[in-house]
Amino acid sequence: MRTVVLAHEKFPDRAKTAQGVLRYADDEVVAVLDRDAAGTRVRDHVPNLPDAPIVASMADVEGPVDRLVVGIAPIGGGFEESWRPDVRAAIERGCDVVAGLHYFLADDEEFAALAAEHDCELNDIRRPPDDLTVAEGVAGDVDAQVLLTVGTDCSVGKMTTTMELVAALQAAGHDAAVVPTGQTGIMIENWGVPVDRVVSDFTAGAVERMILEAAPDHDYLVVEGQGSITHPAYSAVTCGILHGAMADRLVLCHEAGREAVHGYESFSLPSVPQVVDLYESLSAPVAETEIVAGALNTSGLDADAARTAVDEFGAALGGPATDPIRHGVDEDLLGVLT
Repeated sequence: MRTVVLAHEKFPDRAKTAQGVLRYADDEVVAVLDRDAAGTRVRDHVPNLPDAPIVASMADVEGPVDRLVVGIAPIGGGFEESWRPDVRAAIERGCDVVAGLHYFLADDEEFAALAAEHDCELNDIRRPPDDLTVAEGVAGDVDAQVLLTVGTDCSVGKMTTTMELVAALQAAGHDAAVVPTGQTGIMIENWGVPVDRVVSDFTAGAVERMILEAAPDHDYLVVEGQGSITHPAYSAVTCGILHGAMADRLVLCHEAGREAVHGYESFSLPSVPQVVDLYESLSAPVAETEIVAGALNTSGLDADAARTAVDEFGAALGGPATDPIRHGVDEDLLGVLT
């Protein structure tokens, strides 16, 4: 599928959805839209991503296009009106549009009318199912081993770690699958529930339902975590996933050097040992579990500093650690997960 990814003025650092689609989706990304970076290429910014030209608008995209993916999810999930000309142009070219916003494109009168006229689909990934319910507390009863990625903060690499863990488990001969809980994971896996849009009473139930659905077909399920239990805005979602998943083991994700909450810099991050204790203590009344490994985002460090940071992170949490992009997932880490 020939895809264009919209990431205006945010690529790469503030466009994690764009990076996730580029790295993991089956799409052929033919261009990224970013006015500030137009004239460059993806690999000028992130060398280990699949390459594509970065252009200023849909008018600069050559050849046929099947879909436009909104590759940004700003705080609050709103729609930036500066994106409207490109979304409009994509629909007029016959493209489907996929977005993970809290603003639903299908409810936008202009976009809905254009989509009907040009026979396009507006796919609002963050629109949850209508039949969700509260959890029954039975996810821990499935035969599959359930792993959950958790974070010291939002935007530290939980989705990336989830994808890399599943790939490593599969490469080692295990039948493993992703349980997607956020817009990027859903775009990549083509199924899932966007838990941050779910009524709070139903968050744990939504995660439980996905685990019950996927468990009969797989030996390992890796649940994509969201936010952090210490985050001043997103902790409720994190707790809902933690209790709904009833995970056998947890993997803690962190970004090297981050000391304050992303977007809420007046709040300091707790120490790694504190975070480990908080996750395990919060989970315990529902399901005994422990953080057995760590994933560290070292993209801002050079090679030597990255290796040192990973070693220090592993020592702080008391288990094996890696940067799954830079160093991969080794046998020691897989060993504690399996």
